[in-house]
Amino acid sequence: MSELENKYEPNFENRIDLTALKEKMDAVKHEVKKVIVGQDDVINKLLISILAAGHSLIEGMPGVAKTLTAKLIARSIQGEFKRIQFTPDLMPSDVTGSSILDLKTNEFQFKKGPIFGHIVLIDEINRAPAKTQSSLFECMSERQVTVDGTTYSVPAPFVVFATQNPIEHEGTYRLPEAQLDRFLFKINVGYPQLEQEIEILREHHAQKEKNKEEQVLPVVGIDEILHFQHLVRLVYVHEDIFNYIAQIVFQTRSNPNLYLGASPRASIAILEGAKSTAALSGRDFITPDDVKYVAPSILGHRVVLTPEKEMEGFTSDYIIRQLVDSIEIPR
Repeated sequence: MSELENKYEPNFENRIDLTALKEKMDAVKHEVKKVIVGQDDVINKLLISILAAGHSLIEGMPGVAKTLTAKLIARSIQGEFKRIQFTPDLMPSDVTGSSILDLKTNEFQFKKGPIFGHIVLIDEINRAPAKTQSSLFECMSERQVTVDGTTYSVPAPFVVFATQNPIEHEGTYRLPEAQLDRFLFKINVGYPQLEQEIEILREHHAQKEKNKEEQVLPVVGIDEILHFQHLVRLVYVHEDIFNYIAQIVFQTRSNPNLYLGASPRASIAILEGAKSTAALSGRDFITPDDVKYVAPSILGHRVVLTPEKEMEGFTSDYIIRQLVDSIEIPR
């Protein structure tokens, strides 16, 4: 263990046993990598998202396995998986559910929509209008759905994975800032390296007679996920780490390149994301490296560039990485 890591190690005997968590999450990675090649960072952040009980927006060009990766992770967990294909004509009731008249009892019965699942995959989320997007606000933030004045709790754990294409704009709608803020991560999925693409071709050719999804086996149960989420909340945080996170988020509000900075929800998201990163590595304490790893994916979609910087071709991810690197790491 390095001297820097040793400083942030908790100074008590009753340590959190994260052995089962690490073994199970490594097993999930192993199952998903049977099919997915070269998306280690994406898989890692989706697992962090689950452990932190947060939602993830997955953005990338068509054909880079955004939907497949999310589906395979869901398949490796023994929970209820639901998929919703967002389209321009989708109504809010198609997501949340609606009350239907039961002719036998002459009373209205609530029929739950596909949002009532443990892992919900929303494919092409930006193809639905604001009216439909609004149906996600309550459930993503408060883990409940209100229909006709009655509130229904969604299952626990509850995680939303949503995909979108960053290039195609025809027939799409910009997600409201308030909705983007409800996503823990915005994960950018790039193209594979040349060697990885060759491996993809070899794997596809070798397994042409097999169903790829059926190769992935469920290796962790819902009760275990709930227990792991509880353990993550107990991960130790040194006082210097609180200051480090607060400084990063505070700097987004005074940065001359940013028109809109991050809210306190972003600070909490970095804290929970860093805890999950530490737990995924088998550590029961956070280091500054955990914060640096999750901060760009948490802050990038929560800030807005000034019009000048946008015209110059800068991206929020680039500005955030510069900002994080400029803040002194606690030692």
